[in-house]
Amino acid sequence: MEFIVAKNYEEMSRKAADVIAELVARKPSCILGLATGSTPEGLYAQLVKDCQEGKISFKDVSTYNLDEYRGLENDHPQSYHYFMEQHLFNHVNIDLAATHVPDGSNPDAAAACADYEAAIKASGGVDLQLLGLGHNGHIGFNEPADTFAKETNCVELTRSTIEANSRLFDHIDEVPTQAYTMGIGTIMRAAKILVVANGQGKAQIVRDAFFGPVTPQVPASILQFHPDVTVIVDEAAASLCQG
Repeated sequence: MEFIVAKNYEEMSRKAADVIAELVARKPSCILGLATGSTPEGLYAQLVKDCQEGKISFKDVSTYNLDEYRGLENDHPQSYHYFMEQHLFNHVNIDLAATHVPDGSNPDAAAACADYEAAIKASGGVDLQLLGLGHNGHIGFNEPADTFAKETNCVELTRSTIEANSRLFDHIDEVPTQAYTMGIGTIMRAAKILVVANGQGKAQIVRDAFFGPVTPQVPASILQFHPDVTVIVDEAAASLCQG
């Protein structure tokens, strides 16, 4: 595992964007696994800038997002499909037909998850999977549990995750309580994994996930077993890992 400490959020975002940009330049038809949330917004902005300046092209890139709220249509302002359009897809030269997000509008959870898992496998697999890190160690929407989920599945969101995401909704009661998410096994099949985390509030979980025991109670800890992981954090998020 490569553990990189950046000075601040801006430097973390630039370093993470550089990892993705290098892959896109080296393998123009690469498959990216993407994440949502406030943490990757900065690196998406950097990638948009790189593309608009002609430094990289997304023309032949395909993407698969980690997760989506169950019950939200694609055009819902808080859907992850909408998030990706606003922060990346609408601002780069990517073929929207080559972008994929779990279908949160499909009420058949088993079918939605099976279809998404099959599509990822049929693509040949993700070259680089971008991950954020939840305060409870969740990656995608894989919450702390007794076992590691293997494949794309429908999950019940924990109260802490619902509360953390409620800032994006008008009221906490509007936050969906379920989501479709790539499983831990799905994530671990990616050739490379890139994790970003920032802020003092993530310091404890960064330490637990990457320097503590591997346990499904801290889902991100399984990444310690992946052969090619790069973790990029700012100084605040790394503050409990020193010494």
